[in-house]
Amino acid sequence: QVQLVESGGGMVQAGGSLRLSCAASGSTFSSNTMGWYRQAPGNQREFVAAVTRFGARNYADSVKGRFTISRDNAKNTVDLQMDSLKPEDTAVYFCKMTSAISRRDYWGQGTQVTVSL
Repeated sequence: QVQLVESGGGMVQAGGSLRLSCAASGSTFSSNTMGWYRQAPGNQREFVAAVTRFGARNYADSVKGRFTISRDNAKNTVDLQMDSLKPEDTAVYFCKMTSAISRRDYWGQGTQVTVSL
């Protein structure tokens, strides 16, 4: 059974940094695309960043140049380094795994990120 567990959320002032981590189990991690999404109150869940099994990275325009996604296939983890945080980055951040075999999506439970002025 696939399980994704996020960690690293918290509160930070604008301009600060946080690093989120997602630990995966129950699947062949190295074969899957991993991504981060976020959902602010009253908003739909939106794409933040993704990294394919080949290491190709993709970012939402709103976070380009500030966020960096990385994966460690040996540890089955995917991290999101968030720098120069803004209040509009405040949201619950979710880790997503897309299975290369079934194309099914799996989600973590989410971790709260709050950026204050």
